[in-house]
Amino acid sequence: MIRRDFRGKAWPMNAGQIIFAQLMDFLPRHEFNRCVRRYSGNHRIRSFSCLDQFLCMAFAQLTYRESLRDIETCLRAMQPKLYHAGIRGNVSRSTMADANETRDWRIYADFAAVLITRARHLYAQDEFGVTLEQTAYAFDSTTIDLCLSLFPWAKFRKRKGAVKLHTLLDLRGGIPCFVHVSHGKTHDVRALDELLIEPAAFYVMDRGYIDFARLHRFTRSLAFFVVRSKRNLDFTRRSSRSVDRSTGLRSDQTIVLDGPKTSQEYPDPLRRVGYMDEKTGKRFVFLTNNFDLAPLAVAQLYKCRWQVELFFKWIKQHLRIKAFYGTSENAVKTQVWTAIGVYVLVAVVKKELGMDRSLYEILQILSLTLFEKTPILQALSASYDELENTENHNQLLLFDL
Repeated sequence: MIRRDFRGKAWPMNAGQIIFAQLMDFLPRHEFNRCVRRYSGNHRIRSFSCLDQFLCMAFAQLTYRESLRDIETCLRAMQPKLYHAGIRGNVSRSTMADANETRDWRIYADFAAVLITRARHLYAQDEFGVTLEQTAYAFDSTTIDLCLSLFPWAKFRKRKGAVKLHTLLDLRGGIPCFVHVSHGKTHDVRALDELLIEPAAFYVMDRGYIDFARLHRFTRSLAFFVVRSKRNLDFTRRSSRSVDRSTGLRSDQTIVLDGPKTSQEYPDPLRRVGYMDEKTGKRFVFLTNNFDLAPLAVAQLYKCRWQVELFFKWIKQHLRIKAFYGTSENAVKTQVWTAIGVYVLVAVVKKELGMDRSLYEILQILSLTLFEKTPILQALSASYDELENTENHNQLLLFDL
C-alpha cells in the first residue's frame, strides 16, 4: 500500500525501517561526507565516525537526553536496533566525549548550512504577515548562561560564564539562515560584521544594533534595514509625508543626521517613521533606508522581528542548548550546531511530507516513536488524541504553518 505526500511523492506504508532511520534518510549524506572531508573529521578514526557522532547527538536532541551517560544508557538499551539506525560504532560515554572535544565543530556548522539552504527553498513561498516580494530577515542574539567553574574559557562576569547566539532568521518559515556563536562579552552590534549582506533584502533589528557606520554598509550593499531608533538621535527633518493616524502611524519623515560623528558615518538621508501601538499605548520610532515601502508596512515589518525572540524561546524549551554534554568551546559549538541541524531537519521533513502539525507536536511524537517500525508519514499523520488532550497550552507552539 502506497501513501503520497502533498507533492505526489510515494511513501510506502510499511517501510521496514525504524522511524529514526527514516528520518535520517532525509539527510543528504554526500553533502555530510563532503563536510567531513573538508575538515578531515574521520582522519585516523577506527570506529565511531563523524556520522555516528552526529546520529548520537541527533538522538539526544530528539529524545531530550540530559547527559552523555543518559545517551549511552538509552542507546545501549536499543543495541540490536542501532545498526538499523545507522550507528555503526561502539557507543560509549568516553568515546562521545572525545569526539565532541576533538572533532572540528565546523563540520556540523557547514552541514547545518546545507540543511538551511534546503529548508529556505521549501519555505520560500510562505507568508509572514507583510506583503513583501523581497526576502526579510530578523537579526538578534540570545545569551546562554554557563557555569564559570566548568566553562572558564567563557567568562562573562565575575562569577558567571556565557556564550551568545547571534541569529539571522528568515521570516518566511522561521529558518535560521545565519548563526554565530560568540563570547558572552561580545557586543551585539559586532555580529553585523559577520553578515554577508544580500542585496535587496530587508534586515530588521532592535535599537541595540544602531551603529551608523555599520548600517551604512547595508546601504552600500543595496540592502535595506529597519531598526528601532534611540531617543537621543540628533537629526534634522528635511520633509514630512501625511499618514493615516487611525492605523497607529504618527509620522513619516525624511531626515539627515546632525551629529559630528554620525553624520560622517551615515551621510545619506534616512526615513523616520513614528508609530503608536493602540493596545499598549507604547510609541515607537523606526529608521530605514527604504523610501518606497508604505509607512505602515515599516511598522508591521518591525513587529515581525518578534519571531526571532520566539525562536530563541522555542529552541531553549525544546532542544538541548542550555545544558551541555562537554565543557570545551568545541564541544559547546558542536552541540549548538547539531541542535540547529536537527531543528532544520525536522522543519524540512514537515514541509516535505506536507504535515499540518506544529514542530512541537512532531518533536513530541518523534521522541516516543524513534525506534518503532512504522512508516514516518503514518506515525506523524495519525490521530493522537492523547497528545492533544495532554498538550500544555502554555508551551510555545511556534511555526504552525
